[in-house]
Amino acid sequence: MTEPARRPRTALPSLVGSRRSLLRAGGLGLLAAAGASGLSACGDDASSASSSGGGSGDGFGEISVQLSWIKNIEFAGEYFADSEGYYSAAGFSKVNLLAGGSAGTAAEAMVLSRRAQVGLSAPTLTAPAIVNEEAPLKIIGSTFQKNPFCLVSVEQKVPVRTLADLAGKRIGIQTGGNETIFDGFCTANGVDPSTFTIVPVQYDPSVVETGEVDAFMAYLTNEPVLLAGRGLTPVTLGFADNGLPVVAETFTVLQSTIDGSRDMLKAFLKAEVQGWNDAVADPAGGAKLAVETYGKDQDLDLEEQTKEAEAQNLLVVSDDTRANGLFTMTDALIEENIQALAVMGTDITAEQLFDLSLLAEVYEENPDLITG
Repeated sequence: MTEPARRPRTALPSLVGSRRSLLRAGGLGLLAAAGASGLSACGDDASSASSSGGGSGDGFGEISVQLSWIKNIEFAGEYFADSEGYYSAAGFSKVNLLAGGSAGTAAEAMVLSRRAQVGLSAPTLTAPAIVNEEAPLKIIGSTFQKNPFCLVSVEQKVPVRTLADLAGKRIGIQTGGNETIFDGFCTANGVDPSTFTIVPVQYDPSVVETGEVDAFMAYLTNEPVLLAGRGLTPVTLGFADNGLPVVAETFTVLQSTIDGSRDMLKAFLKAEVQGWNDAVADPAGGAKLAVETYGKDQDLDLEEQTKEAEAQNLLVVSDDTRANGLFTMTDALIEENIQALAVMGTDITAEQLFDLSLLAEVYEENPDLITG
């Protein structure tokens, strides 16, 4: 059995993510809901983590990290950081990797309620929380230098290779959140939505295979791999390369954690960089960890996870990260993200959203982490 097709996360009215969607999360009621979730946390695995991430003695104790989806290959770096002992060497007695998914709570809510010290999310979720809810959050690094959203079609049917190819086509968009991202994609490219037909769909890419739609909103690392596994030739049109260069899988934390537990966060980032350096160098090894250990209960397929890991590396590594280190963002990329967020309806400054100074210090103190 392979993993379920990627379901972009919805607008979080109840702060429960069904699948990721980098969207404008207006009216979340985030702070109030986070407080409620914190009250209900007693007795679960996350509740044993220190609220500040600090520990006694020379270590930082136990912390929790809210993942953005099920434990599949997407978190290969975290698996390496755990299995290779990078977390423990950094001073953590335990790092709880909390699975997301249909029953998972949004990273922002988990961090705000202090049930997790770090949450993996995206600017298009964190930024609206900051602007609309005055949530005291910051992004301190980004695993994916590009967001993975795309339109996928197949060569055997009616391929959609360019923006011009959208005219006259039936485009499958998942309701409940992805419309916002797709609207932003159209706005950024000056595409007139009246030139094609939007068809509400679920998250199974077979609608492209059967011809119910000509193209389908997807993740570059997921549905195209699934379609290729069925003997089809996927054709993708990536959002990041066409007007929406927002990053993804960002590390979201409380401002108070930056202020009060800076050394802890730097130690965590160092271990993460070490883990992701391994994941980039060994996609097959990361897939094996996902299939046989961390995501064992998901019945993942090893070959498929390996292919997804290879595709994922193209999002993690760029010329800039080769020069500056994983998770870093250039000033130009930050500005592109701020502009893209504005296109999608969230006006925020770089200073409000990002604090990459901790990561800069990690690399200054550990230049060997930059592997090129």
